[in-house]
Amino acid sequence: QVQLVESGGGLVQAGGSLRLSCAASGRTSSTYAMGWFRQAPGKEREFVAAISWSGDITYYADSVKGRFTISRDNAKNTVYLQMNSLKPEDTAVYYCAADNKFDTIVLLTTADYWGQGTQVTVSS
Repeated sequence: QVQLVESGGGLVQAGGSLRLSCAASGRTSSTYAMGWFRQAPGKEREFVAAISWSGDITYYADSVKGRFTISRDNAKNTVYLQMNSLKPEDTAVYYCAADNKFDTIVLLTTADYWGQGTQVTVSS
């Protein structure tokens, strides 16, 4: 089992920045690929970004490419999502996810383990 706890959400004006954190604990959590997803009200969950267990491979949704950066610190069992140039359409609940296969997160847009989510609201 892997437990995931997100933090860092909040209210920010358009053009601003936020950094989300996801603290992982449990069995060999540092060997899992990690990802971020988001879900806006009335919309389906969508993939945002993913990172391999070693941190050397990352992948982004087109909607956030060039604005968001995913990274991880395996010594701290923490994954980050740096969000810059935020837009009102980035408003959503952001979820951290973990899976032992990077492709599951990127290609199947799902994962074995999920956090409880953190709200990000971008005002215009």
